[in-house]
Amino acid sequence: MGRSKVHTRYKLANGDRVVGVTTVTGELGWNKNQLVRWANKLGLKGIDSTKYKDDKADIGTIAHGLILEYHGGEKFDRKDYSENQLNEAQNSFNSYLAWVKGKTLKPILLEKLLLSEMFKFGGTPDNYCELDGVKTLIDYKTGKGIYPEYFIQVGGGYRQLLLENGYKVDKVIILNVPRTEDESFQVKEITKVDLCWEIFHRALQIHYLKKGLEQ
Repeated sequence: MGRSKVHTRYKLANGDRVVGVTTVTGELGWNKNQLVRWANKLGLKGIDSTKYKDDKADIGTIAHGLILEYHGGEKFDRKDYSENQLNEAQNSFNSYLAWVKGKTLKPILLEKLLLSEMFKFGGTPDNYCELDGVKTLIDYKTGKGIYPEYFIQVGGGYRQLLLENGYKVDKVIILNVPRTEDESFQVKEITKVDLCWEIFHRALQIHYLKKGLEQ
């Protein structure tokens, strides 16, 4: 896995294409104002926000890949990245190793494509595992912080996919792994999972209603 990874397409058993979790939550648009403010701050410093974002996104992609590789996932292809990006990502990965040290983490599903035949959507959760004996869904983020949209994505969409496919989920957590010194390592447990699902489900319904208007 590496830079060349293609966008995942989700198809039901009958061949119908369905929307992915991240598309549904992205349509909520909750992070747009924060991104605009962030870009403005960089602009005032004379920094091209597009190039800055691309570089940080690559570092995040590498860190994400290293974490999944560490737990037995697909080998991450490093050849398309600069030495500086790889070094920065290694620092990110080291912060994750510090968190997981002393814990017992046994992966059950790593980036497993799952489908909801009932609600017609798909998704690829990062890590469904036993964490210290508890059936846990872990999602890895790299960036400035953990945004409300992520709660809906992970606690709503991904959790429902696991439940519908027969997997028990006792805990849901999001880990924000820093890419640079001005970012912080954060761990958030999602406890209001029913509310997250309700919001996701309504957003999913709106997505398909909008698609109906476009046809």
